[in-house]
This record gives sequence, C-alpha cells and structure tokens, in this order.
Amino acid sequence: MDYTTLAILCIAAFTAGFVDAIVGGGGLIQLPIALVLLPSYPVASVVGTLKIPSFSGTAFAAVQYIKKVKLQWKLLLMMMLLATLSAFAGSSLLTVVHNDFMKPILLVVLSLVAVYTYTKKNFGQHISKELSNGRTILYAIIISIIIGFYDGFIGPGTGSFLILAFITIMGIDFLHASANAKMVNLATNAGSIVLFLIKGTIIWSVAIPMAICNALGGIIGAKLAIHKGNKFIRIFFLIVVVGTLIRFAYDVFFKR
Repeated sequence: MDYTTLAILCIAAFTAGFVDAIVGGGGLIQLPIALVLLPSYPVASVVGTLKIPSFSGTAFAAVQYIKKVKLQWKLLLMMMLLATLSAFAGSSLLTVVHNDFMKPILLVVLSLVAVYTYTKKNFGQHISKELSNGRTILYAIIISIIIGFYDGFIGPGTGSFLILAFITIMGIDFLHASANAKMVNLATNAGSIVLFLIKGTIIWSVAIPMAICNALGGIIGAKLAIHKGNKFIRIFFLIVVVGTLIRFAYDVFFKR
C-alpha cells in the first residue's frame, strides 16, 4: 500500500472520529472510502479493520464525556455487557447472511427521524421523562440488545440510533444521550472486534494509523460537543441523519 492511500484513509478516520464523537455516524465516512481504496481486500477484512479505529475514537471521546457529564454507571455497565454480546451475535450472523434486506426498512425509519428532528425544534433540548427504575432497566435492555445486534450486523449510523433511542425512549437531552451512546457504542465495537480477531481478518498496518487519527478526531469532536451543548448537537445530528439517509437511499435505489 502506498503512502498516499494511507494518508487519505487517515484523514477519513480523523473526520469520522470527529463526527462520531458528536452524534455518531462516523462509519458513513470511513467505510465507503476504505472500500474504494482497498479493493484487493475482502469486504470482511475492511469492515473488521475499521472496527479498530472506531473503537479507538469512541474510547477517547468517551473519556472526554466522562469528565464532564454525569452517568448512571450501574445501568451503563449492564447495557455495555448486553451490547457487547449482541454485537458479537450480529457480526457472527453477518458472516453467513447478507444484510441488504434491512436497508429499505432503515430508509423509511431515517426519513421519519429526519422530518421529526427538523420540525420539532425542542427535540432533545432537555430531559423530558422521569422513568421508574423498572421501566428504565427494561428500556435499557431493549436498546442494548437491538442496537448492539444492529451494529454487529449492519453498522452505519449506530451512534445516531443510540442517541435517538436515549432521547425518545429514555427521555434525556442530546448531551447526556451522546455521552451514554459513546459508552454503549464502545461496547458494540468491542463485541465485533472480538469476532474479527477470532477470524483473523484485521489489517493491522491500516488499522493502527487510522486508530490514532480517529482518536484525535474523537477527542476534538467530544470537546466541541460538550462546549457547544444541545442545540449544536441537534443540528449536527440532523446533518448526520440526512447523510445516513442518502447513503441507504443510494444502496437501495442505485447500487448494483
């Protein structure tokens, strides 16, 4: 691999880490670029390799959030464990079943999310629900299992879906949703990485430099999100949701 290709991949990783730290969706940036620039490698190897920078960027972004945002650690640790197992199961299924049948469904869901987020100006601007302990735990289990499996099986937009779930189901604001999403997303990445390590598909010469750049982007993105607050994150969230929507629309209607 030439240095130009690696440099482009590292720039993509930095940008992905920056965006992902704020509202998720970094995979929409680095995955398409990696698939184009690494055509000689199997798709499974590229996907597995990108889990390393994704984990790195998410980890460093999570550290920034932990310093500034109060988290419910007992609940989060349970969610992270369930998300890790679910992501491992999703990645295992991906090795034997194609996931294209899910994309038309996601296209509809993302369209509704984009319209709702745009029209409801106070969406995610403040904590809107006070849930009982039992209901909080139940919702946390459902979110962890479903989105954890989604990340392992499909992937793009996982961070955004986690933020959406924390806001609409758990009733918290954008900043706290972003912080919680980072922790759960960290666990889903870990679950997938375990599988790809077992399969031996990771290209370490690509993964390590991309991981460094993704981590740097994650640190900067998280600090900016914490400094700017909920309104800034809402705008960024809407942009990433629309980007995800365009990506799936392309896959459904134009990709052959």
